[in-house]
Formats: sequence, C-alpha cells, structure tokens
Amino acid sequence: MTAEHQRLAVNATKSIPLAQWGPYLSERQWGTVREDYSAYGDAWQYFPYDHAHCRSYLWGEDGLAGISDFFGNLCFGLALWNGQDELLKERLFGLSNPQGNHGEDVKELYYYLDNLPTHYYMEYLYKYPQQAFPYEQLKVENRNRTREDPEYEVLDTGIFNDNQYFDVKTTYAKQSSQDIFIRIEVTNRYSKPAEISVMPTLWFYNRWSHGTLKGKPSITATGKTSVRAEHERLGDYFFYFQPADKTMFTENETNREIVLGLPNDTPFTKDAFHYAVINGKNMADLTKKKSGTKFAPLYNLKVPAGATKTIYCRLTSKEANNPFVNGFADVFDVRKKEANEFYAAILPKGMSSEMANIQRQALAGVLWSKQYYHLDVEKWLGTSDGITPVSTIKQTGRNNDWTHLKNQDVIMMPDKWEYPWYAAWDLAFQCISMAVVDPTYAKHQLLLVMREWYMKPDGQLPAYEWNFSDVNPPVQAWAAMQVYNIEKKQSGTGDIAFLKKVFQKLLINFTWWINRKDIEGNNIFEGGFLGLDNIGVFNRSYHFPGEVQLEQADGTSWMGTYALDMMDMALEIAMYDRSFEDTATKFFEHFVLIAGSLNEHGLWNEQDRFFYDVLCVTGADPVPLRIQSVVGITPLYAVSTISKRVMDHLTDFRKRTTWFENYRKKNAKFWPNEERSNDGEILMSLVPKDKLIDLLKRLLDEEGFLSPGGIRALSKYHDKNPYSVTVEGNTYSIRYDPGDSTSDMFGGNSNWRGPVWMPINFLIIQSIRRYGEFYGDSLTVEYPEGSGVRMNLQQVADHLTKRVITLFEKDKNGDRPLNGDYNWFYKIPGNEHLVTFYEYFHGDSGRGLGASHQTGWTALVAELISEYGDRENMPGASRV
Repeated sequence: MTAEHQRLAVNATKSIPLAQWGPYLSERQWGTVREDYSAYGDAWQYFPYDHAHCRSYLWGEDGLAGISDFFGNLCFGLALWNGQDELLKERLFGLSNPQGNHGEDVKELYYYLDNLPTHYYMEYLYKYPQQAFPYEQLKVENRNRTREDPEYEVLDTGIFNDNQYFDVKTTYAKQSSQDIFIRIEVTNRYSKPAEISVMPTLWFYNRWSHGTLKGKPSITATGKTSVRAEHERLGDYFFYFQPADKTMFTENETNREIVLGLPNDTPFTKDAFHYAVINGKNMADLTKKKSGTKFAPLYNLKVPAGATKTIYCRLTSKEANNPFVNGFADVFDVRKKEANEFYAAILPKGMSSEMANIQRQALAGVLWSKQYYHLDVEKWLGTSDGITPVSTIKQTGRNNDWTHLKNQDVIMMPDKWEYPWYAAWDLAFQCISMAVVDPTYAKHQLLLVMREWYMKPDGQLPAYEWNFSDVNPPVQAWAAMQVYNIEKKQSGTGDIAFLKKVFQKLLINFTWWINRKDIEGNNIFEGGFLGLDNIGVFNRSYHFPGEVQLEQADGTSWMGTYALDMMDMALEIAMYDRSFEDTATKFFEHFVLIAGSLNEHGLWNEQDRFFYDVLCVTGADPVPLRIQSVVGITPLYAVSTISKRVMDHLTDFRKRTTWFENYRKKNAKFWPNEERSNDGEILMSLVPKDKLIDLLKRLLDEEGFLSPGGIRALSKYHDKNPYSVTVEGNTYSIRYDPGDSTSDMFGGNSNWRGPVWMPINFLIIQSIRRYGEFYGDSLTVEYPEGSGVRMNLQQVADHLTKRVITLFEKDKNGDRPLNGDYNWFYKIPGNEHLVTFYEYFHGDSGRGLGASHQTGWTALVAELISEYGDRENMPGASRV
C-alpha cells in the first residue's frame, strides 16, 4: 500500500471518513439561497458580489485557493493586490445570473492542479493580471450582448495579452493531519519587473454575531511571525509565517456604513484590509491591533521578469519553537512523491502522459470540490439576518416545506463557484469519479443525502437549494452499484453492508416516486424537467391549466432503470443474505410492468421508430412531441444481465420469475426484452432488440446525435427541421442549438438543445457496452451510420469513449477542442498542461461551455479513461 492508501485505511475506520482539514472553503458564498433573507427570493440581488468583501456571511465563508476545518470554523485563503485594483483579490469574480447574457459565470483563470483524498498534498493555480482587473468591462460587455452572442470572457478583454500577469500557485503539504505547511509561489510571467502585495489570510467563520457560540473566538499575536487562533469548538491552532512587511488584524464583521448606511462603531470591519493596503486608511490601527477574528501578514513583493518569489506559512495545532527548521520544505517533495505513487497505483498502466494528465486533473477537481455546506431551513425561514426582518412571505415561499433539512456537512459541489450547493443527481455522478480515488468517501456521500436530515419524511431527496422539491432523475441506485463495483474491482471484496443501507433508504424513495409521479397508476411517469433544463419544447415542470398531462418517455424510462437497478442490488445482496430474495422479485415484476407501459401506451412512435413524450388532453387524441432528443434515448439505460450462477443459487427468485413470465405470455400480456445466452445468462432491457437497432441508427448518425465529441443532447436533425406545437393557444418551438443557451428557461445558463453532456454520454456508453457484452459479435451495427463499417456494440462503446476523450486531448496542432478560440493562450509555454472541465460542450466544435470547473460530473472522463486504458491494454484488444 502507498502512504496515501495507508492514510485512507485509517480514515475508513472513522464515522465520517474525512480529513479534518481540506479544501472545504467555498469559492462563492454570496448570491446563494442560504444567504438570501429577502421576501421574494432574489438571492443574486440580496447579497451581490459588491457586498462580499464588506458583509459577513451567516452560513459559511468563501475565499481564494482556500482551506478550512471540516466545520468551517477556521479558514485560510489568499488576498492579492496588483497595485491597480480598487479592491483586494480575495475571492473569485463572476457575473450574477441577471448580469450574464447566459446566466451566472465566473470570469477568472484558475486551475485545480493536484490533490490527494486525505489532502496531504494539494496544488491550486490562480492567474492574476498585473493591470487593473476588468470588472466593469466584463459587466458592460456581457450586458450589451444578447443570448445569441457568446459570453464575453476574461481572455477576450486583452488583460492577459503579452503575458502581463502573475502565476500564483498555492501548495499545501501536511506534516500530519493537524500540521499543514503552505507554499505560495508568485511567478512574474511578464517581460518586465512587476509589484504585487500578498496577504496569506487567516479568519474565523462568524458564528458569534448570531449567538451560536458562547464566546467570540480570537486570533492573537504571540510574536513577530506567529499568532494563536483560539476557538471553543476547534481548540487552539498556531499560524506561523516568514517575516513580513506588516501584520494586520481586524474583525470578520459587517461594515454597516457601506451595507446599511449606518455609522460603524469601530474601524475593524471585514473589509478593513482593503482600504488599509490600497489607500492607507487605518493602517496604523490595524498594525497596532494585536488580536481579532481576521489576520494577515502583508508581503510587498517586486518580482523580476520571469522570476518566482516564494512565501512559506504553517498552520498547526502544536506550538513550535522553530516552525521552519532546516529542510522543512522537503515535506513538499515528500508529499508530491507520495501523490505520484498513489496515482501510479490506481490508474491504468501504459497510458500516455497526456491521458494521465487529463485524468489526474479531473480527479484533482473532484477532490477540490469538497465544500463545507451549512443550512438549517427552519432557522433560515424563521429568523432575521440582522438586516431584513422575518418575512411571512418568505416563510411561505421557497423551500418552506423542507424545515426538517438541517445540513452541516462537507459535501461535493458540482462547481464551487457556479454551483456552490449540492445537487442530488450531480452528486451521484461525482461519487463514481470519487470512487476511483476514495471509495469509502464516495459511499459516505451517497448515503449522506439519504439520511434523515436530508431526505424528506415521505422519501423525496433534496434536489438543490434553489428548489429542494425539484425532481431529478433517480440515479442513486445506479450510482451505488457503480461505486460498489469499482471498489470490488479494486479490493476484490464488495461492501454488502453499504448496499443494504442504500437499498433500505431507496425503498422509501422508490415508493415516493410511485405514489407521487404515477398519477394515473398506469406505470407512466411524470417528473418535470428531470435535470434536463430546456430539453423540452416547453418547460416540462410547468403544469398546464385544465386537463392537460405530459406523459414522459424519460420519466418512465428512469423508473424502469430504477427498478432494474434495485433488482440488481437486491440480487447481489441476496447472494449473501437470502432475506432479500423476495424484494429482488418485487423489483423484477415492477420492471416488467413499467416496460409494458413504455412500449405499449403510445410513447414509442412506430412511424419514426423513436420514443417521445406524449401530451394528453382530455377529449382529444394524444399528441406525441416528435423531438429527437436524449429523452427518447433514455430507455437504453435500463439494461441488465442475470447470470446462471445467480439463477441457480436463488431458487425462489427463479421460480417466481418463471411463473410470472409464463402467466403474462399465456395471457398475451407484454413481456420485456429477455434473451438467454448459451451459458444461461439472461439479458433484461426496456428496449427489444429491433427497437435497440433503430435507436442506434439515430444515435450513431453524424447528421443526428453523433458529434465529433460524443452524443448530442438534441439531434442535429432539428437544425433544418425545427419542431413546434400549440398548447392552450400558445405556440412553442425548439431547434438544434449547439452552443450557449438562447433560452432563458431555468436561468438560461445551461443548454440541452444540442451540446454534448458528459453524464448522458457516460450512461449511453455504459449501456451500449452492457448490450455488447451480452450480444458479442451476434449483433453488429454501422458506425457511423451510413459508413458501411460494421462493429459489435463493445467496439461502438470504445469508439464513443474515444470521441468524448478527444474533447480534452491535444490534436496534432497542440489544440484541445474544449479550449475553442482560446487555444492561443493554452499553447503559451507553461500553460500547455492546463485543463478545464466544462459543464457541457458545443455540439459541433466541442468548445467548452457553461461552468468552467464542473468536475461535478465532467470528471467522469477520468473513469472513461480508466476503462479505455484497461481495454486498450487487454490482450488482443483492437485499437481505436
């Protein structure tokens, strides 16, 4: 075992398998629902970016390249000043949803370079302009653009031209779990010397202003290069730093004059460092002060052209007489070596350095996505933030029926700036990537959102803080089996106790779906937008007045997949505990009923040979919404195999399913696709073989779903063939839209009408591979459609995997498709290795779109690379 594996083994024995210190500090706390105390839920306006530097938060903290303990009590991050800006750079800047022409968007360049699951080694790179940061230019230009225009990004401003910027690289290396060395390297990338002020900042999360602490914590000077941080819950910590130009203390409390127009009782406010460093205001008071709740040493550096200057700090629970002994910096080399050994042990052998770099940065991003998340909905609804009184309107508004939800955990975020809140179905995908590096923590995260302080008493899982009641696809059972199998492959042993815990919780959730989303009791399911924002011709979460009902092909397919996944889970458990055999039968039968409804109740369109949503209006014929989107591909996900070994062992399951099959066939009732191989393996799927072949024809057509970078969410067929439907006198239309969203549906910052999305591609690839493992060479299809080249389905899955991976790979010119028009920047020496993981990708060019650090699910490319690498290295494997 590597050193990191040994540390993980210790973590696995804890009730919460988590290091006490890690990258748990958010990158955006402002503009979140939990900081919004307005009556009408306008989170972006209520706590804007312009208040972030001067107004204390109630539910967390944010910072730049930061860390905290796992309750967010004590935080560390960077503050920088280039001598030009009106504010210090102590958090990432971005546009709010109303400011952006495609919704909220971070406008900074930063990269998660490396991380270990125990966070004994972490690297973060931030690129800081030497000229004044173009805050106003970014706001104005994006405001002047329409939804038809691309976003105006920081690289469009010219601020990074001629390399006139600093690389600020922050590296953390733990000596032990409570002893952290910090290295801040500032490199001048410009051709001339440049000045920069660097403030490594330590501060406490403000819990005291609202009475959740008995006493106010304190950071107190203990010498010229050290302070002690005292906190009643955390205990004492010591912060050591190299000699600085100045040391400053203030309080992490609101500047009432700026926020409320009321006089301050003291100059020691949250934003005091800004005015002291930039304007000299109250600098003498800050340097004379010897204690506070926010502290920073100030380093004024002049960095020669191309040179690097380094600052070292140390945060530890043990007082040290000589905190920087000779050779102290060796800890960074030791931990980096351990990180290399860890990844060499878990990642496929023989990969190219390019593939290995993509995979490692993807996994680093997943590990950096851990964030302390704090929200008590009951308290949030019923108390004031000290600025706005308690509102009866707010108490009956957003999330008012989620008062049981009391979250205070470290949980993975989809994107710590754009989406600094957990999302149930994003998290399920994240756990698959996390399982590659830390399966124990992946299991913990899946179980966490099913705990009683998350899951509603009726069984509904929380979607995300903007509306916990929104409905996302039920992927938790599928994700649990993925994580289980990844760990079983790694260790040779499956965690049956984990499956039992998940299964018991998901029984409640499955029942909620049956009771709430199958209105007619006919196994045809609704669900609303189901995480696919603007995929529909209209908002699928909207309920039309009158007797209008939307029967959803994907809602029904997701439930078929859910039932099959629950059956798989029950069968796996039953091989060790026969008491689960009955429930396996129950989910088998439920799957059969859902399959019958999907295939026989009008969701399959015989003319188009495709699945569609159907609009049902009382007194009129059902109207299929003939949109070729991934909604109609979703039935492919429901595929599983049952081995002869399982059937031989679970005799009651075999007896019951045989009877059920005979009964339904005898009475001319629908029976789903069930085929048997020569060795007795049984294939179960929602899609009969003939329909599978028809769906694959569309899926693998480059004029339809198949793009150079994977499967599009909406077929390119609709570029020349837009679709319209009239409902209640209103006409709704949809067409192929491969780039940023031109719709304002769900905030307008995501687009499912043509781009390539990683989670959907992952599901499709996994499903096609499973069909291929069963059929082998007995089923071949054209790939691409019309090419005349026939392949079996495992080969198709390999080719689709390769297409997705090429989004991230350099081509022969050194360009990565995801970088689009910005490849010039990423070909500059020193930037060639940097990879970002976008939320989704242009349906034609592969350019990255949406959130730029969406390792929440785009890090699935790491698992695809692992699977691809394993298959490429198999004896006799064909090369793609």
